Amino acid sequence: MLGACAVGPDYKRPEVETPAAYKENAGWKVAQPNDAADKGAWWEIYGDPLLNNFQQQAQLSNQNVRAAEARYRQAVALVSEARAQLFPTLSASASETRSRAAAGRINQSQINAQGGVATNYNLALNASWEADLWGKIRRGIEANEASALASAADLSNTQLSLQSQLTQDYFQLRALDAERRLLDETVAAYQKALELTNNRYASGVAAKSDVLQAETQLKSAQSQAIAVGVQRAQLEHAIAVLLGKPASEFSIAAAPLKLDTLPPVVPAGVPSELLERRPDVATAERTVAAANAEIGVAKSAFFPSLTLSGSTGYQSSSLAGWLDAPNRFWSLGPALALTVLDFGARRAQVAQAEAVYDENVANYRQTVLTAFQEVEDNLSALRILEQQAQVQDEAVKAAQQSLDILMNQYKAGTVSYSDVITAQTALFSNQNTAVSILNSRMAASVLLVKALGGGWSAGSVETKAQ
Repeated sequence: MLGACAVGPDYKRPEVETPAAYKENAGWKVAQPNDAADKGAWWEIYGDPLLNNFQQQAQLSNQNVRAAEARYRQAVALVSEARAQLFPTLSASASETRSRAAAGRINQSQINAQGGVATNYNLALNASWEADLWGKIRRGIEANEASALASAADLSNTQLSLQSQLTQDYFQLRALDAERRLLDETVAAYQKALELTNNRYASGVAAKSDVLQAETQLKSAQSQAIAVGVQRAQLEHAIAVLLGKPASEFSIAAAPLKLDTLPPVVPAGVPSELLERRPDVATAERTVAAANAEIGVAKSAFFPSLTLSGSTGYQSSSLAGWLDAPNRFWSLGPALALTVLDFGARRAQVAQAEAVYDENVANYRQTVLTAFQEVEDNLSALRILEQQAQVQDEAVKAAQQSLDILMNQYKAGTVSYSDVITAQTALFSNQNTAVSILNSRMAASVLLVKALGGGWSAGSVETKAQ
């Protein structure tokens, strides 16, 4: 009956306030069944085979994931170590010792016969078992199991962060490819404009200043194209590190992000699902559970501990008769231990454990609030960026029409070349902004998937761990 006792509070998940729906989810598009993120391989919704291949490589070779997996195995080993305390400990020993006692403790016959030197042979088997009367061991197991689940969720969170970062870097690199293609097209257009201006100058129609302005604009665009190469190289190196490869041995062929690309629709669900879908929320919640169990471990120090121990074996001063029955010995008995006075040390340990629990509860609730914020942030970002993209497309079309009209007027000699430069600059600026908006939309969709927990769920990890 005493073994059924367990001091300390039983764990209950801390209550958190969860809204009924996301504020930014109003009017959100309803996802079709085939649009929903794949459970686990959520990045496949983007339909990019190379990205899929990179994700598979990263799961196997990324060093941060390997480190998190090793930490998880450490946590699982600690669970096994804690469970082992429920069972007796057996140990065996064998020894031979030679000793000489002080002369005052040896009679004259021993001195004459042995010179005061004695030999002892020992063979012993020892056993001890601490009865878990007050649940100290069981609370310790509970704490380690919760920590192991927190470590499993940490591993999943590391994987999700890796997947998200790799996807963002990949689309940003593709956006830079699109920007480089835009700059190449712009350089080609400026080159034609320079040739036209040179011809007009040679004919005496245009001034030398027009030629210099055209050359300046061309060189500026060429310089920007070169600068894009620096950013792209750095992103390529970052992706190589995420894949666990040396940057010097890795390269990605250019493939511009198409300007008509649309981010996939991601179903947001309801806020309460985040408590099960976000691995960082699960980590925080399991940490609370571990801290709750540690309170029980601290409180068990107020009660006595009962240890049963026994030993048996053979002891002899002669090797020949070492294992004879008369040389056998044994001992068996319980030991009850209780700390009577510690000047408040145990109470301080309980107070510390309770304070750690309260801290982890606050961290858990803060993690949940942050999760809600991240979902709302990216829902609003996708909604607003979609509106901005529509307006920006109209701006690009208007800038293109304006440039076409001004170029014809310049050829006819009715406007100055500075008007053409202004129109060309406006067109490039609007086209570049359109690429930037598309990159932001793709990044927001990736971050929304991450904020929703990807394809992860707490139930699947708990089942696997058990």
